[in-house]
Amino acid sequence: MKTYTKSIALAALTLTLAGSAWSADTTVAGKWKGQFDSQIGLQKYTYEFKVDGTNLTGNAIGIRDNGTNNVAIAEGKINKDEISFVEPLKFQDNELRIEYTGKVSGDEIKFHRKVGDFAEEDFVAKRVKEAEPKTEVKPEAKAATNSPPAKP
Repeated sequence: MKTYTKSIALAALTLTLAGSAWSADTTVAGKWKGQFDSQIGLQKYTYEFKVDGTNLTGNAIGIRDNGTNNVAIAEGKINKDEISFVEPLKFQDNELRIEYTGKVSGDEIKFHRKVGDFAEEDFVAKRVKEAEPKTEVKPEAKAATNSPPAKP
C-alpha cells in the first residue's frame, strides 16, 4: 500500500510541476493589445509574446500619428505572473530604451512603461482572442412522410 501511495504522490507532483510550466507558457504567450496617451499622442501597441521557460521574446508593434514601429523585444523575463522586457526603439534619430514591467491577471497585463528618463505611462494590455472557426449551419432537411397530403 505504501508503494501505491508514493506512486500517486509522485504522479500528482509531476502533474503539478508540468501544469505550472504549461501555465507560464500559455499565460503570456500570444498576442496582446493596449493603448495609452503619451507626450507624442495616442499610441496603440500590439505585443506578440513567445515564452521559453523564464525567457520572454517577441515583438512590440507600435502605431502613432507620426509612424509605426516593429521592434524585437530584448531582455525579456517572466517570473510567475510578472513580466519585464525592453523595447529598444529608434525615434527621430534617437536611440530610446523603453522598459516595461507588468503583472498578468487572466486576459490582462497591467503595464508600467518607462521611456528613458523623461516619460512614464501605466496602461492595460488585453489578450487578443483568436476567432473561433465558423461552421456552416445547414437547414434541416424536411422529414419525409409516407402518408398522402391531407385533403381539403
